[in-house]
Amino acid sequence: MSTRRAAVQRLVPAVVRRLVVHELRALVSLGLWVVRRRHGVREGDLAAAYTGPQTAMMYGMLFVSVVETVALSVLIPWPAVHRVVLVLDVYGVLLLLALHAACVTRPHVLAPDGTLRIRYGALFDLRVPPDAVATARVDRRYPEGRLVAFDADGTLDVVVGGQTTVTLVLARPLGFARPLGATGEARVIRFHADDPRTLVRALRAAQDPAGPPGEPATPP
Repeated sequence: MSTRRAAVQRLVPAVVRRLVVHELRALVSLGLWVVRRRHGVREGDLAAAYTGPQTAMMYGMLFVSVVETVALSVLIPWPAVHRVVLVLDVYGVLLLLALHAACVTRPHVLAPDGTLRIRYGALFDLRVPPDAVATARVDRRYPEGRLVAFDADGTLDVVVGGQTTVTLVLARPLGFARPLGATGEARVIRFHADDPRTLVRALRAAQDPAGPPGEPATPP
């Protein structure tokens, strides 16, 4: 097994291996979505959804993909080409649905000890220990750029639907890995939660159980 794994690592680029793993996890999430289960959420954890800004867009893309699949099945006259295109289109629709399912079944998770797990489907997963957070606040922003963006000043953005709603200022640099494997150290993390007030309040309470929960400093 170790020999086979070494051969795969030698012959298949790391980016391709990571993409395959992401796709497999997304397809597994589709099964979890069907049975209404969530990944990595235990009893006592607070699950924070983040799919709100992208749900309409995802279903819109699914509708367009289905229409395209039906149209091409009618327009393409060559049987062999028709079968290949049909398989690719159906797989594309399935994968798009699986990507959304991964976001639904893999929410952000706040553990009772204050450990925060920031995720985006099967593509991004970062655990933030409670001692790494200096401040947390509701802070709605509309950053430009990729899904997971990292600035030279140490700000990590995990963007959903073109926005973030929670900002964490870290007490120390925290290492992370992007979906394709690039790494960095974040000093500030901004990410989206559909209900940022509840998440920030719970995070503060977990960090200081004896103190008042307080209100987020900045309204959404």
